[in-house]
Amino acid sequence: MLHHSHAPAGYQCPFCELLNGLPFSGGNLCAPTDMIYQTRHAAAIMACDGFGKYGGHVMIIPTAHLESLYDLDDEVGAAIMRETRRIALAMKLAWAPEGTSTRQHNEPAGNQHVWHYHQHVFARYSDDMLYRQLRHRVPVSDRAEKAEQLRAAVFSERHPFALTEAELRRVP
Repeated sequence: MLHHSHAPAGYQCPFCELLNGLPFSGGNLCAPTDMIYQTRHAAAIMACDGFGKYGGHVMIIPTAHLESLYDLDDEVGAAIMRETRRIALAMKLAWAPEGTSTRQHNEPAGNQHVWHYHQHVFARYSDDMLYRQLRHRVPVSDRAEKAEQLRAAVFSERHPFALTEAELRRVP
């Protein structure tokens, strides 16, 4: 099995509580006013944490309890991307940022700490310093090695929805 749940026994999902109008369990940092909107498959909510000098960013979450990227089907994944784009454009209208960024984490080592998929959407400004201290160049040889490893894995029979030759785009 490539994926298993990391939620502890008896986990009370804070996002499901918010989505469904349930009373908040202890430790839930959400507030009812965090809900921006819900569609059939996805919702946009304010995040309780800020990063960089400009606080306030949005998370796009599935309306069904799905723990991570590995659990999304194509329909829900497409809905999440559609709402990510919608909220990024809303940020441009409401806050006039110079750009936007997204990020998403899976599993404990990937820095996931709420066991419900969530895509972060940030309004960006040239002086916000978000991520800038972490970036470094990776040598071409290292990238080539990693690309080959992933190429083999994506075609592997062990992959839950392996890529097929028929799906590949051919460049003349």
